[in-house]
Amino acid sequence: MNKAISTEKAPAAIGPYSQAIEANGFVYASGQLPIDPATGAFPEGGIKEQTRQSLLNAQAILQQAGLDLKNVVKTTVLLADIAEFGAMNEVYAEFFSQPYPARSAFAVKALPKGALVEIECIAAR
Repeated sequence: MNKAISTEKAPAAIGPYSQAIEANGFVYASGQLPIDPATGAFPEGGIKEQTRQSLLNAQAILQQAGLDLKNVVKTTVLLADIAEFGAMNEVYAEFFSQPYPARSAFAVKALPKGALVEIECIAAR
């Protein structure tokens, strides 16, 4: 049975999807845009600030499920510009420690609302 996870500490879904779904001991968090849930806007700055906000949003969702970033086993990072990979990686490394989760990173043509980054994760109980 799937259980929806939802928190006001992360942006509400902007479409017909859940912030996260828990199933079979895993929490599948939807891609998190860098929207500050308090303001509804992107943080000022660039890729580093947006990466930080996306990860804070993912962290808030996991906390609602009783987990944290140490439970993450896989992430997917979507970048509007692959040239920002290094800067994104610097901030990403502040949130995760060894053993690091598996990760895929892709450049995409565009992200919703003109975001520079979107990050999704899978966490295990």
